[in-house]
Amino acid sequence: MKPGHTGWTRLAHAMRYSARGLLAAWRHESAFRQECAVAAVLVLCALVFAETGTQAALLVAVTVLVIVVELVNSALEAVVDRIGPERHELAGRAKDMGSAAVFVSLVLLLATWVLVASDWFTGPDN
Repeated sequence: MKPGHTGWTRLAHAMRYSARGLLAAWRHESAFRQECAVAAVLVLCALVFAETGTQAALLVAVTVLVIVVELVNSALEAVVDRIGPERHELAGRAKDMGSAAVFVSLVLLLATWVLVASDWFTGPDN
């Protein structure tokens, strides 16, 4: 983005870059496409089955968090790959840490959905 862009012009450029990033992730990252498909189903389920607005917001938030972390991981991998194809311990460590971040977000997603769903079946006071 050019330094002179401010206000609505800056916002328009930022939105265009964001859209390009989402499109690039969709085209080049199968994990992103898979997670988006699962997220679409989970968001729909959250909106249908949540008993309160707070439950729905929590379930949607942890679901979207996985998408956000996957985007950051994909960006990190693209930068590492851009540096060069040779194996390097730090490059491998960076990619592994990005993958670990996605894994942790998936564990958080699963734990949150299990805990909220347990309230649906047992009630919040049990």
